[in-house]
Amino acid sequence: MKSRELTAAERAGIKKVVVKLCANYDSGYRICLPLDCACYMFGKWWTGGYCKYFKNAVLPNDPALCEALTGEIKTRPCAVCGIAFPISGKRAYCSAACADEAQRRRNRKFMRKKRG
Repeated sequence: MKSRELTAAERAGIKKVVVKLCANYDSGYRICLPLDCACYMFGKWWTGGYCKYFKNAVLPNDPALCEALTGEIKTRPCAVCGIAFPISGKRAYCSAACADEAQRRRNRKFMRKKRG
Protein backbone atom coordinates (compact mmCIF):
# COMPACT_ATOMS: atom_id res chain seq x y z
CA MET A 1 0.00 0.00 0.00
CA LYS A 2 1.25 3.45 -0.89
CA SER A 3 2.19 5.77 1.99
CA ARG A 4 -0.24 8.64 2.58
CA GLU A 5 -0.97 11.33 5.13
CA LEU A 6 -3.33 10.39 7.94
CA THR A 7 -6.66 12.21 8.21
CA ALA A 8 -7.65 14.04 11.38
CA ALA A 9 -10.23 11.34 12.16
CA GLU A 10 -7.60 8.59 11.80
CA ARG A 11 -5.17 10.43 14.09
CA ALA A 12 -7.95 10.92 16.66
CA GLY A 13 -8.85 7.24 16.37
CA ILE A 14 -5.24 6.21 16.96
CA LYS A 15 -5.01 8.40 20.06
CA LYS A 16 -8.33 7.05 21.37
CA VAL A 17 -7.38 3.37 21.07
CA VAL A 18 -3.87 3.93 22.45
CA VAL A 19 -5.18 5.73 25.55
CA LYS A 20 -7.98 3.21 26.04
CA LEU A 21 -6.37 -0.14 25.13
CA CYS A 22 -2.58 0.04 24.96
CA ALA A 23 -0.93 -1.77 27.88
CA ASN A 24 2.34 0.09 27.26
CA TYR A 25 0.76 3.54 27.66
CA ASP A 26 0.84 5.12 31.12
CA SER A 27 -1.97 7.67 31.29
CA GLY A 28 -0.69 9.15 34.56
CA TYR A 29 2.64 10.23 33.07
CA ARG A 30 1.39 10.20 29.45
CA ILE A 31 4.36 8.17 28.22
CA CYS A 32 5.08 4.86 26.51
CA LEU A 33 6.57 2.67 29.24
CA PRO A 34 9.07 0.67 27.11
CA LEU A 35 10.39 3.84 25.44
CA ASP A 36 10.15 6.03 28.55
CA CYS A 37 9.09 8.99 26.40
CA ALA A 38 6.01 10.26 24.57
CA CYS A 39 4.09 7.59 22.65
CA TYR A 40 5.39 7.19 19.09
CA MET A 41 1.86 6.76 17.72
CA PHE A 42 0.72 10.22 18.88
CA GLY A 43 3.21 11.90 16.52
CA LYS A 44 2.19 9.84 13.46
CA TRP A 45 1.28 11.88 10.38
CA TRP A 46 1.83 9.23 7.67
CA THR A 47 0.76 5.60 7.19
CA GLY A 48 3.32 2.83 7.61
CA GLY A 49 5.91 2.22 10.30
CA TYR A 50 3.58 1.56 13.20
CA CYS A 51 4.59 0.52 16.72
CA LYS A 52 4.80 -3.28 16.72
CA TYR A 53 2.65 -3.68 19.84
CA PHE A 54 0.08 -1.21 18.50
CA LYS A 55 -0.17 -3.01 15.15
CA ASN A 56 -0.42 -6.54 16.60
CA ALA A 57 -2.40 -6.08 19.83
CA VAL A 58 -4.22 -2.74 19.85
CA LEU A 59 -5.23 -2.03 16.24
CA PRO A 60 -7.24 -5.27 15.67
CA ASN A 61 -9.66 -4.14 18.40
CA ASP A 62 -10.96 -1.34 16.15
CA PRO A 63 -11.82 -2.98 12.79
CA ALA A 64 -12.79 0.27 11.03
CA LEU A 65 -9.52 1.98 11.96
CA CYS A 66 -7.55 -1.17 11.10
CA GLU A 67 -9.09 -1.28 7.62
CA ALA A 68 -8.47 2.45 7.07
CA LEU A 69 -4.80 2.28 8.13
CA THR A 70 -3.71 -1.04 6.66
CA GLY A 71 -6.06 -1.29 3.69
CA GLU A 72 -6.79 -4.91 4.57
CA ILE A 73 -10.42 -5.98 4.63
CA LYS A 74 -11.09 -8.65 7.24
CA THR A 75 -13.02 -11.64 5.90
CA ARG A 76 -14.49 -14.83 7.26
CA PRO A 77 -15.52 -18.02 5.46
CA CYS A 78 -19.22 -18.79 5.01
CA ALA A 79 -20.31 -21.62 7.32
CA VAL A 80 -22.19 -23.37 4.48
CA CYS A 81 -20.31 -22.85 1.21
CA GLY A 82 -16.89 -21.71 2.50
CA ILE A 83 -16.67 -18.57 0.32
CA ALA A 84 -14.89 -15.68 2.08
CA PHE A 85 -17.00 -12.54 2.66
CA PRO A 86 -16.31 -9.24 4.52
CA ILE A 87 -17.06 -9.30 8.22
CA SER A 88 -20.07 -7.19 9.09
CA GLY A 89 -21.58 -7.68 12.52
CA LYS A 90 -22.45 -11.23 13.54
CA ARG A 91 -23.23 -12.48 10.05
CA ALA A 92 -22.16 -16.12 9.60
CA TYR A 93 -23.38 -16.68 6.02
CA CYS A 94 -22.45 -14.97 2.77
CA SER A 95 -26.00 -14.83 1.38
CA ALA A 96 -29.64 -15.42 2.20
CA ALA A 97 -29.51 -18.70 0.25
CA CYS A 98 -26.73 -20.02 2.52
CA ALA A 99 -28.66 -18.87 5.61
CA ASP A 100 -31.75 -20.77 4.36
CA GLU A 101 -29.66 -23.89 3.70
CA ALA A 102 -28.20 -23.73 7.22
CA GLN A 103 -31.71 -23.34 8.67
CA ARG A 104 -32.87 -26.43 6.72
CA ARG A 105 -29.89 -28.42 8.05
CA ARG A 106 -30.61 -27.37 11.64
CA ASN A 107 -34.30 -28.27 11.29
CA ARG A 108 -33.40 -31.64 9.73
CA LYS A 109 -30.99 -32.42 12.58
CA PHE A 110 -33.56 -31.36 15.20
CA MET A 111 -36.30 -33.54 13.70
CA ARG A 112 -33.98 -36.58 13.46
CA LYS A 113 -33.09 -36.13 17.13
CA LYS A 114 -36.76 -35.66 18.10
CA ARG A 115 -37.90 -38.81 16.24
CA GLY A 116 -35.04 -41.01 17.46
